Amino acid sequence: MEGQVAIQKKSSGKSAHLMCGSKLWTVVAFLSCAYFTKVALSRLSLGTVAWSHDNVDIATHLVWVVFLIGLLSETRCWKEWIFFSLVLINFGMASVMGIWSSAPLTTVNKTRELSAALWGLAALVSFLLIFTRRKRPQPKEAQQA
Repeated sequence: MEGQVAIQKKSSGKSAHLMCGSKLWTVVAFLSCAYFTKVALSRLSLGTVAWSHDNVDIATHLVWVVFLIGLLSETRCWKEWIFFSLVLINFGMASVMGIWSSAPLTTVNKTRELSAALWGLAALVSFLLIFTRRKRPQPKEAQQA
């Protein structure tokens, strides 16, 4: 093969996956989502279902929405995509409910219930990811064979 130069990239051995490749981030995600599930369920049990309409809270939720959209664009694993999507939906819903100050009480209650369910589901997904084996990068020669 004249004229062709093969360039080999050194593999660092690290996965391109944030959660599937790192137990630390997966455990942090689980603990965070478990905490938010507990908070959401306690709000429901106490009947304090009103969403915050404070501008700082709304802005914080919107920043998280933008951040999670960025994470989703970089996600290469369907398990991570599911987790980040659940969290994105939750923060998106919090943003909408924060802006919508005249929402009917039934809508407020239902979104709080949905939020608790989504946090619980995200905690479950992240818990399962703790036990997921990370994929090892394949050498170029093995991929071409």
